[in-house]
Amino acid sequence: HVQLVESGGGSVQAGGSLRLSCVASVNTYSTYCMGWFRQAPGKEREGVATIYTSSGRTRYADSVKGRFTISQDNAKNTLYLQMNSLKSEDTAEYYCAADGRWTSTCSQHPDDYIHWGQGTQVTVSS
Repeated sequence: HVQLVESGGGSVQAGGSLRLSCVASVNTYSTYCMGWFRQAPGKEREGVATIYTSSGRTRYADSVKGRFTISQDNAKNTLYLQMNSLKSEDTAEYYCAADGRWTSTCSQHPDDYIHWGQGTQVTVSS
């Protein structure tokens, strides 16, 4: 079982930045796909950004393209999400997830991920 621990959430004003971190209990390369997802109150969990850990290929939701950047530091078993130009609609609980099964491309759907962190709250005030 892969354990994931997120940190870095908090409260920020619109236009500000935050960086989320997710430390994995295994080498990130062994997970094939890792990603960041978010869930706002009353809404379904949605994919924000994913990374194919061996190649570094990334995918983003249209709503965050150009503002968010997903990255990894394999030496630290850590996944990051740099969030810039934050908007009030980015307010949500953010989750780190890992797949762990072989795949050729990373899904953006939360149902396709097995391992989940506990979440970290991001609140953006306008």
